[in-house]
Amino acid sequence: MTKRFTKTTLICAIAMEAVLAGPASGQELNTLKNINATSTITIGHRDVSMPFSYFDDKKQAVGYSIDLCLKIIDAIKTTQKLKQLNVKWLPVSAATRIPLLANGTVDMECGATTNTVERQQQVSFALTTFVASTRMASKKSDNLKTLEALKGKSVVAVAGTTNLRQITEINAQRKLGLTILPIKHHNDAFGMLAKGTASAFVSDDILLYGIIAGSGAPDDYEVSAEPLSVEPYGIMLRKDDAALKKIADDAIRALFKSGEIQQIYAKWFLSPVPPANTKLNIPMSAALKKVIATPTDSGNPGDY
Repeated sequence: MTKRFTKTTLICAIAMEAVLAGPASGQELNTLKNINATSTITIGHRDVSMPFSYFDDKKQAVGYSIDLCLKIIDAIKTTQKLKQLNVKWLPVSAATRIPLLANGTVDMECGATTNTVERQQQVSFALTTFVASTRMASKKSDNLKTLEALKGKSVVAVAGTTNLRQITEINAQRKLGLTILPIKHHNDAFGMLAKGTASAFVSDDILLYGIIAGSGAPDDYEVSAEPLSVEPYGIMLRKDDAALKKIADDAIRALFKSGEIQQIYAKWFLSPVPPANTKLNIPMSAALKKVIATPTDSGNPGDY
């Protein structure tokens, strides 16, 4: 297994400069060529998306998506016959993950990113490794079980996510009169729900389950039964980078075929996870079982 660094080597200020500056003139974005030339790969990752990609108590990136990315990194090292492959870890946000990937600052993004047909115009995705749904979290005491019950209230969602776009569209279509509050991080969004600044937090259900389970009062919250969308997750790659995508897809397909994916899934969804030994106890969904049996990188929700 490739060794991970426990500290990122780049800081957020540099990341934001890269977003604003874009690719350097004549910059070579052939990922494998750069990796071979530098013996280095830079991984963009989320820092608060438990259990997919987040920091543990040692500020080390861990999670389901991180484990899958490490398998891909091992495959890159093997296929490229590299004696050493250094890994740099760079936290990204929902808003910066695509620009930083597109301009060459990071080589892969390992988080909880939904593969959509729209995003495929800018980036590429490896085979789907999880299937979530957009839902809303609210306080049980407020009895807000449907979107209609939210009419005229405030809703928070993370900026740069499909969830924000979906709730904005639904608000207009159903004329709910919602006040929609974009926020940068999932934890901050949940904090607004906890304080009563927002009546609901709209996000991917699996992320909501994780945040609620790790809160101080998980029994105070509930996740709506009504799904607003299907959200297939995939590890994000640069667009038209066919060579790297083949390595990533082959590595994931091997995990599916060998059954190792079951062990990785159990580690993060059926067992206590660090740093607080949070228990999610979420069985594998029928949609993910279907993906494992018949792998796909489709961005069409209807294929799941």
